[in-house]
Amino acid sequence: MLVTETEPTTNAAPVLVGFGAFQQLLDEAELRNIAVRPTHRCRGVGRSLLTEAIHLLREAGIGRLFLEVRPSNAPARALYASMGFQVVGMRPAYYADPPEDALIMALEISPARADL
Repeated sequence: MLVTETEPTTNAAPVLVGFGAFQQLLDEAELRNIAVRPTHRCRGVGRSLLTEAIHLLREAGIGRLFLEVRPSNAPARALYASMGFQVVGMRPAYYADPPEDALIMALEISPARADL
């Protein structure tokens, strides 16, 4: 899933401003990666990517979406929490460079949630 943007006054090629990568396994999925160009952060791009992905995953019959996030990544944790994700576990020493544990977060997406 990609988000691109073209300057309205130019004929320049679209610029990638964000992407999300997901992996499905049976009736569950995992957010493998989501990224937004630094110049486009805090503009709702990440929320839009995640919202659209949830709709597509729900249509595919996915019941739960998981992700791992650094405890120190406050902006990402706030986004996920605001969308209904809850901490369900921890993976010790999951990240390197710098070393850090990972919080495991999950969101029930089926049956359909009216707020997403």
